[in-house]
Amino acid sequence: MITLAVAVILMVSLYFYVTRNFKYWEQRGIKHDKPIPFVGNDLQGFLFRKSMTQVANDQYWKYPNERVVGFFRASQPELIIRDPELVKRILITDFDYFYKRGFTYENTVFEPLMQNLFFAEGDVWKLLRQRITPAFTSGKLKAMFPLIVERAEKLQARTMAAAVEGKPLDARDLMARFTTDFIGACGFGLDADSLNEEDSAFRKLGIKIFKFGTKDIIQLVLKEMFPDLFRNIKIWARLEDDMNDLVGEILRKRNYKPIGRNDFIDLILECQMKGTMKGESIEKRKPDGTSEIATLDMDLGLIAAQVFVFFAAGFETSSSATSFTLHQFAYHPEVQKKAQAEIDRVLAKHGGKLSYDAVKEMTYLEWAFKEGMRMFPSLGFLLRKSTRPYHFPDLNMTIDKNVKITIPLQSLHNDPKYFPEPEVFRPERFDPEDFDSNNKYVYLPFGEGPRACIGARLGLMQSLAGLAAVLSSFTVEPAPQTLRHPTVDPKSSIVQSIDGGLPLMFHQRKK
Repeated sequence: MITLAVAVILMVSLYFYVTRNFKYWEQRGIKHDKPIPFVGNDLQGFLFRKSMTQVANDQYWKYPNERVVGFFRASQPELIIRDPELVKRILITDFDYFYKRGFTYENTVFEPLMQNLFFAEGDVWKLLRQRITPAFTSGKLKAMFPLIVERAEKLQARTMAAAVEGKPLDARDLMARFTTDFIGACGFGLDADSLNEEDSAFRKLGIKIFKFGTKDIIQLVLKEMFPDLFRNIKIWARLEDDMNDLVGEILRKRNYKPIGRNDFIDLILECQMKGTMKGESIEKRKPDGTSEIATLDMDLGLIAAQVFVFFAAGFETSSSATSFTLHQFAYHPEVQKKAQAEIDRVLAKHGGKLSYDAVKEMTYLEWAFKEGMRMFPSLGFLLRKSTRPYHFPDLNMTIDKNVKITIPLQSLHNDPKYFPEPEVFRPERFDPEDFDSNNKYVYLPFGEGPRACIGARLGLMQSLAGLAAVLSSFTVEPAPQTLRHPTVDPKSSIVQSIDGGLPLMFHQRKK
């Protein structure tokens, strides 16, 4: 009898725990779906039937007349933003209230790999940002370009082998190998050769970062549902040894000093040689209201964390964006011919060689790439978290500290209110003379504000070089098994990926 009573008490307590916040949006007059115990509004996400982007997209279109939509991920309230003016406030105007990215959990175990420029919060993020930003100047990007050209030539060679055999190639895998080799060269001074080696260790590492096993998925679900109870679970523990070994080996070969290669490891070592990072804290204030001074040392763990995110972010986002653009070219031959004509003209002007200056002149190709990112942004959403209570005056509503904010890019990018006929692949939308300046806070493939992607220009340069290398020598067409509208992998997390790849036919051009 006592055992039964204890069980009932535990079940009732658990029910109240998982539903404790379910009146949050109702009390604030914000429209939302009725939440379900344990999963909130994210049943499809927890069952891995829909990705985070797809779930946010469903909510965006379900409430077309609202500026914001309430949402519950498990028991935690989140706010989905549907209005560009509110997007601007969160990312820029009131950034001090939303400087946290929101992917880390409060009061949980320390994860070394999360201390990178993308995931880090507060002072760690701020000090890293101000120290690393100079590493991405135009001059440093230009110095890296010869390394990109070498990889672009290997990309052409691998594509040629498939073209001669008349076999389809998975554009997603092809461009992932190209970006992996680029990161190996420009990031770490390694000749990964993922384009030619089917079992390249570097390529396997890239796949491993985004491949979660059953155990990993269960841990993720438990930490999402019960962050207080499962605070000691590490999300990235499976990669810590791999990244530390990789970075340690590279640093030892360089004797822990820059070697003049101008790659990412050199730039990080230069940052380390400048000594302790110091700056005004955005987290802590003195009694008089002024900021305290925050400090941070670039030790081995912090270097490994930056290498991890440089590898992960550069590999996955660029390969996703370039392969989807090639997919659109395959179904729009008239657009492809226009891009190829520009590429041919520019390369002829530059002696037939791909170069930094040549890529900068390929404006139509850049428009096409931006249009591809509009239709299918690699990051389908932006996430932020309130650092203290924030009042929305025009909504007459205040949110508490630690409420997450979702900005659904996939939805905004494909809303006909901002981009007429959004399903149509039309690069001319990004002609500066035609682009609607009001859409500045709608089209955000690289984010915006102080936490915008620091490697945006590098990613753009790498992606355009890869596209130019392919289209200068090949014409792409759909393969027999190609889906006109490919499906998103429902297990996608931060970065969207296509289920089953993007098979295309590559035919050598006759010039």
